[in-house]
Amino acid sequence: MASHSRTASKPESSLSTPPPEPPASSGSDFNIHETYTSLLRAQPSLTKPLAAISVLISLLSHPAHTPSTISETLSLLSAHSEILTGSVRNPIAVKAGTDLWGRYVVGVLQAPSNGTKGQGEEFSAVLRRVIENGKVFVERAKEARQIIARTAKGFIQDGSTVLTAGKSRCVSAALLAAAEKGLQFRVIYVDDSPLPRKENEMIRELRRKSIPVAGIGPSAVAYSLSAINLVMVGAEGVLENGGIVAGLGTYQMAILARSKGKPVHVLAESHKFVRVFPMGQEDLGVRQRVLDFRGLDKSEGEVHEKNEEEEAVDYTPPELITSLVTEAGVLTPSAVSEELIKIWY
Repeated sequence: MASHSRTASKPESSLSTPPPEPPASSGSDFNIHETYTSLLRAQPSLTKPLAAISVLISLLSHPAHTPSTISETLSLLSAHSEILTGSVRNPIAVKAGTDLWGRYVVGVLQAPSNGTKGQGEEFSAVLRRVIENGKVFVERAKEARQIIARTAKGFIQDGSTVLTAGKSRCVSAALLAAAEKGLQFRVIYVDDSPLPRKENEMIRELRRKSIPVAGIGPSAVAYSLSAINLVMVGAEGVLENGGIVAGLGTYQMAILARSKGKPVHVLAESHKFVRVFPMGQEDLGVRQRVLDFRGLDKSEGEVHEKNEEEEAVDYTPPELITSLVTEAGVLTPSAVSEELIKIWY
């Protein structure tokens, strides 16, 4: 592969330029973007990094692309990883998966025992082992959510009130685990969807387990702070400096919580750790329209459709985060760079 240095690219100044298109699909070709989106539709509980790893594993065993050398393998993964990250508006989670998988493959293929000049295993056998180990990793990584839930429920006490937002399956699992333990607590859920709040999927799920839930809009977050004990959110990516990328409004919640001394706990699988070090909100490399300035020449009735699969995100810096709960345990934001060093070096 080319290089493993990670810096967030500058976002495009306008969304009028469409994202790069993956190559057209054919009977013998492998369209990585279509395969990725189809996998997420078929397995909605799968995280985006694991989906990215899964499609790269499929690529290596695809008849039209099966590599025969180390160089071919690394070039194939590098090219398709670039296509995949370029085909989505928010590449953070995808990059976490493609980089993690790429680092693993480089480590295995360049190991001294895997030479291609008669020493060590034949290349085809090595490649099969890489593919099988990758599949095992994906299956084991799926278990991280429940491990995190068992740890995170320890932050919830009898009589406490939790403020949360977004669609984090880790947070949902932690709240349900706390309820199953017999804890009595309440949840304030920040919902900015256009649907009536009683129809929100996460609210319905929690209420079915007899957890009292109050649905509020983003403008009521500050009002609710006096009633909460902690904030619990998920993340699309955990960045190199210990900050997170999560649904739009997470940064606002964290600022308000910090102003009142309320702890902010982030629940995220370690395969979401990604080597990106942003300087601010505009430094994420995410193509999204948050500030949509208009003049009189624009139609007042013009409406931009929201892509439900690629919702807007923001960056929450590490100083606003109390702890990161992963399947490896509870980390401080400053420990993220150490964990990345273990993975990469």
